Amino acid sequence: QLLEAKASLSLAQTQHALQLQQAKAQINNMVPKKQFEQLQITLREEQCKTQQLQESLHQQAEQTCRQLVRTQEEHEHLLQAAVEQAEGLEHSLRSAEAVLAERAAQLRDAQAQVSRNKLLIEDLRGENRRFAMALQAAELKQKSTEEKNQLLEEQASALKQLIGKITPASLS
Repeated sequence: QLLEAKASLSLAQTQHALQLQQAKAQINNMVPKKQFEQLQITLREEQCKTQQLQESLHQQAEQTCRQLVRTQEEHEHLLQAAVEQAEGLEHSLRSAEAVLAERAAQLRDAQAQVSRNKLLIEDLRGENRRFAMALQAAELKQKSTEEKNQLLEEQASALKQLIGKITPASLS
């Protein structure tokens, strides 16, 4: 029994030593309580910082989103204004083109009228030359007629004198 008890004791001591060794290894692997508490505090601080950063990022994202919406609205307003301005310019251009077309038509009409007037002026110049020649001929004829009249008046006067002389002589 003593031998059994010694063997049991020896086995228990070996098991105890082994357990003690395992416990020491676990203790060596374990972190001291103060360090563990410090790590927990650091972990909570880091979690707080992470949460604050997440909230800050969320706020920045919302702010950026609102700013993008405002910028998009501004761009839409600017685009609408540009479209309206382009439409106004297009309308002005069409009006200007219509006015230019009308003026071009007026200029073509005026040019045609000028061409007709030039032809009329040439015709009138031709008629003027004919009238001038006819006038010159008429003046020559008038001069000739006046000369003949003068001659006839002289002859009539001479005849009157002759009749004046003949009439008293024939009466007597």
